[in-house]
Amino acid sequence: MYRLIYKSRSAEQITWDTVTNILHSSEKHNQEHDINGVLLASKTHYLQVIEGRFEDVNETFMRIIHDTRHKDIRLVSYTVIDASLFKGWGMRGIGVFDLNTKIEDMLKEKYGEEDGSVKFPLEEWMALAMIMDVRMIEDLPDWKK
Repeated sequence: MYRLIYKSRSAEQITWDTVTNILHSSEKHNQEHDINGVLLASKTHYLQVIEGRFEDVNETFMRIIHDTRHKDIRLVSYTVIDASLFKGWGMRGIGVFDLNTKIEDMLKEKYGEEDGSVKFPLEEWMALAMIMDVRMIEDLPDWKK
């Protein structure tokens, strides 16, 4: 099993609709290929963790690279893992802006700011720490509602 983490800049300002559209469009593919992970979105950037078999993770990342919603894509890490951190999540989307100002403020304080929003890290350990911080927050919004 493999874990890929990347950070990208959005081609346009991200809204909750943007996040849900991404998750809806990838839901079937992720289920069919047993892809797990999480997508964090600020107003301007994405930070995503993708977990699964080598071929499936590669194919998913290649689709993302060609997705016009992303630019300035930076690979944070690509590693072999023993177990999934996000088993059963499919792909969870969390917008750390507007409707989640409590999460946004907490992450800004701990990880810094970039373009007026949360700064997503380029180090694997820090990216995973940020995601774990978010994961521990109760009452995360459900993108399917």
